[in-house]
Amino acid sequence: LSEARWQRRCRGGPRSPRDVTLPRAVSPHGAGAAVTQKSAERLRNSRAAVAVVGCCHGALDKMYETLELLQRRHNVWPDLLLCCGDFQAVRNEADLRCMAVPAKYRHMQTFYRYYSGEKKAPVLTVFIGGNHEASNHLQELPYGGWVAPNIYYLGYAGVVRFRGVRIGGISGIFKSHDYRKGHFECPPYNEQTIRSAYHVRNIEVFKLKQLKRPMDIFMSHDWPRSIYHYGNKEQLLKMKSFFRQEVESNTLGCPAATELLQHLKPTYWFSAHLHVKFAAFMQHETNSKEELPKTTKFLALDKCLPHRDFLQIIDVEHDPSAGDSLEYDAEWIAVLKATNSLINVTPRSWNMPEKNGLHAKWDYSVTEEAIKEVLEELNHDLKIPCNFTLTAACYDPSKPRKNMEPVHTINPQTTEFCAQFGLTDINDRIQQAKEESSGRGECEEEMDSPGSAEEPSEYNTDNSGLSSFNPDEIMLDEEDGDEDLSTCSVDPSPDHPPEFSTSFSDIRIMPDSMAVSSDDATDSNNEELEKSGGSKQVEEKSPTERSLKRIGADENGNSGVKKIKRRNQAIYAAEDEDKTD
Repeated sequence: LSEARWQRRCRGGPRSPRDVTLPRAVSPHGAGAAVTQKSAERLRNSRAAVAVVGCCHGALDKMYETLELLQRRHNVWPDLLLCCGDFQAVRNEADLRCMAVPAKYRHMQTFYRYYSGEKKAPVLTVFIGGNHEASNHLQELPYGGWVAPNIYYLGYAGVVRFRGVRIGGISGIFKSHDYRKGHFECPPYNEQTIRSAYHVRNIEVFKLKQLKRPMDIFMSHDWPRSIYHYGNKEQLLKMKSFFRQEVESNTLGCPAATELLQHLKPTYWFSAHLHVKFAAFMQHETNSKEELPKTTKFLALDKCLPHRDFLQIIDVEHDPSAGDSLEYDAEWIAVLKATNSLINVTPRSWNMPEKNGLHAKWDYSVTEEAIKEVLEELNHDLKIPCNFTLTAACYDPSKPRKNMEPVHTINPQTTEFCAQFGLTDINDRIQQAKEESSGRGECEEEMDSPGSAEEPSEYNTDNSGLSSFNPDEIMLDEEDGDEDLSTCSVDPSPDHPPEFSTSFSDIRIMPDSMAVSSDDATDSNNEELEKSGGSKQVEEKSPTERSLKRIGADENGNSGVKKIKRRNQAIYAAEDEDKTD
């Protein structure tokens, strides 16, 4: 697709007399989903129809019901569903305690029904983690794995294949003061580690930068920094004026994701987090005049709420001879094996190897021989085994357990994966480190050290410790600060009532191609993007909720001076405050 066509395809509104706009009608969730006439025809017969969702926030029922609506209206059913974070795979009340949201916004939602087997995802679903997750659950699967039948988590970072389409992703959001640390956190978390657990680490970025083969699709929760310069930036700022300071200073988004974007140059890059739909088209630089430049089509999507642009369906080129199962990526497995010695499970900061005279080895990319060895180990059968295992009790609405404590669990899927490929089980290593430090009588605070935002960052424009004004955020006052992290609610979320409400669909059919100039794609005076609400997540400078009780520790946690803390109101508020046209 050209830049103009990509921008057009991602729009949700009528653009010419040839458009056929569906009337607003009753739908399960007032979905904001865009399909084109030509794409609808291709998708009916295509084996590589991919649905992409922004922030799910635990609304699995609504997400899948939206797909069913598309099928009824357009006879379109995707072969694969991708979710760009904040999936919220909450199994029980203990998982709720491990989700970094204010206690009054902790709701069970519907994932537990898929975990228990009461329901099954109707389409293969692959997701990455965001900054509002049941971190204890996802931590069980650092290399990825099944969180429920037909629902696959990519891990801290991961690459898989589906019908020949190569899909990669990185979980979490960027915070400079945790970026160079190892994955040391484990449940029960304290008031610092419940947040640092979902922060991106340099080792994951380093692993992904060892990849050489082409990437078709990549997902991140954070936006890559600077991507807004490749789309309709002025229109974005009209919808989200509170982004202006960071956009103008080029500090909005994740600098590590930008590194990956420039290295991987994927055909598609999908993100969420900022709760606004935004399309961009980036042409990468080439190393020589003879080389054709690669392009990346970027799309960020909104959160799963009525009348919001949270879902998009695309069709991608695929290998017709490939199977229907999710498969390992041989090069990624080889990279995991090559970088296994770099694993760090301590809160101490360290840098990845680089060509600076301080490291004997800095290139961990793999040879074709190493990839061939992986294939031979698997007997050329790359199919990911369907070895989902229950590792925690499932929520029972008839028998709520509000005092259920989170525990550190080693998942059999991870044990099997590590044994098969000779990798370090990160959770097992964390447990060993805890036992060794306990045996030496070391203070547990050292293990849980949250670090300091004053630590130097390797990114010159890093502002992860800063925050711009965001009208969608609320200040947590003294009353909110006194809420115990262990408090949770098992009632249905007010955002997602158990019964369907009468809301209206925003699904439109548009022609696949239109005669427009590329200038129109970025001219904010002549073009009108589909408006959607949302807000930027801003990490608070210091947590104020009471820490979780730790075994062998007191209940005081790491107290400090009370500071104002921000949270995103729009994500969890019962009534959506955003105004859309």
